[in-house]
Amino acid sequence: MAADGPRRLRGAGTDRGTVPGSVVTPPTSRAGLRQVSPQDYQNVPIDIQTGKLLDWLVDRRHCNLKWQSQVLVIREKINAAIQDMPENEEIKQLLAGAYLHYFHCLRIVEILKGTEASTKNLFGRYSSQRMKDWQEIVSLYEKENTYLAELASLLVRSISYEIPSLKKQISRCQQAQQDFARREEECQLGAGELRERFFTSCKQYGITGDNVRQELLALVKDLPSSLSEIGAGASALSEAIELYQACVEFVCESSEELVVPLLRHVGKRGNTTVYEWRTGLQPLRVERPEVEEVPEQPKEDTIDWGDFTLEPTRVDDGAAADGGAQGEEIDWGITLEPGPQQDDGIDWGDGESEAVRITVLEAGTEVPEGVASGSDALTLLENTETRSQFIDELMELELFLSQRLVEMEEEADIVAVSQFQLAPAVLQGQTSAHVGSLLATTRALLGQLCTRSMQHLFMILASPRYVDRVSELLRQKLKQAELLLAKKEMMSQKRQEALAEQGALEPKLDRLLEKTKELQKLIEADISKRYSGRPVNLMGVSL
Repeated sequence: MAADGPRRLRGAGTDRGTVPGSVVTPPTSRAGLRQVSPQDYQNVPIDIQTGKLLDWLVDRRHCNLKWQSQVLVIREKINAAIQDMPENEEIKQLLAGAYLHYFHCLRIVEILKGTEASTKNLFGRYSSQRMKDWQEIVSLYEKENTYLAELASLLVRSISYEIPSLKKQISRCQQAQQDFARREEECQLGAGELRERFFTSCKQYGITGDNVRQELLALVKDLPSSLSEIGAGASALSEAIELYQACVEFVCESSEELVVPLLRHVGKRGNTTVYEWRTGLQPLRVERPEVEEVPEQPKEDTIDWGDFTLEPTRVDDGAAADGGAQGEEIDWGITLEPGPQQDDGIDWGDGESEAVRITVLEAGTEVPEGVASGSDALTLLENTETRSQFIDELMELELFLSQRLVEMEEEADIVAVSQFQLAPAVLQGQTSAHVGSLLATTRALLGQLCTRSMQHLFMILASPRYVDRVSELLRQKLKQAELLLAKKEMMSQKRQEALAEQGALEPKLDRLLEKTKELQKLIEADISKRYSGRPVNLMGVSL
């Protein structure tokens, strides 16, 4: 073997050299190669893959293949020995560790040499049972290098399982914190958006949102005065109406039909009752229909037990009632009167009797003249039908003015000029600026009636229960915003929990890394002593 070259180490480890003491004779076929002296082998490191460290130790006969059974016996003796330990701060720190291994036991024996010095005899032995137990544990560890196999097992387990597991848990906590922070921000933005939508809707309704139902009902109460102002504003459209009437008469050649009659009526008399518009007379008395008052709906978390009283029944009253029922007869209100009967005692209805009179009552009752009741008692802008007609006539007038303004602003052709030469003075004397001002007035009045808040008020006026639907719709937005804020608080709490868990895991990882590095150094030093101090490198340990 010596003639074939230096002898190599077997197994998973890789020696960049040979075993010390081997004779090196360069082969004849490799003349010219530098001969390696035995002293140079001391500097050649031994590289061992950490994952195959146990196989390497067993393969080189440093450890027994059945070292686990010996370790179980040692662990039982350690568990029994730590039950009786002297009061020493360093021993407490060693026992507080996660796992006691061979080098910890050596340190405990050194400490016991000081605490148990009084039990040492002339032959250098100790009579203390504590010292005997720990010396036995150390000797069992050193038997067949069991301690080296256990240390290698601890190192492999830490590198392959425990450290990656802790790192994965910490990474999961960090990812959870990012997710919770993102969801927390989303909840905050969603709640802000819902509250913004709530206040936007309240602004459209013309309320502040403190008490939606009461504010809407208050707006409905103020609606008649607002409609009266709109009716008064219709008086400013008289000139536009006359212009429209003149144009219709000119184009249609003396049409006698009045345009926008309802708009004329409101412009002259204001927002009168439907009765006055229908009859042309002011009512002597107005009997407005009763408005249905819808009670406020109870909250979801309250129970309506009703209004009833519990009155205890007295014993005397009950006894008297029972006695009276037994002593008196019941009067059912039925009397038997003798009538004309035949011999067989049966009345066939052919006898003389009074004539039966049938009176037919007309449906409903007649309303006295001059009294406005029902729908006639409503104002023109409160009544749905007349209000729709009023809006239609306003839009008709607006379209006429806008079309007339376009015609006046464009370059007039010969046909248009020739047509309007015979038009009345009210048509020829108009300017585009004046028509534009009339159009702006018409659009402003139309805009007051067609706002979103006014439309909702009309719906509330037509159906009082619409208030509850609107209130519930707006409350749902606030409830959703509150739910999102509560979810945000929950996400914040979970993020804090993940942060606390990460804070608890990081010290464990630091301690485990420190112990793993210490184990690595101890194993490398122990193996190095077995190979005459050659450097040993455990490969694959990335801490």
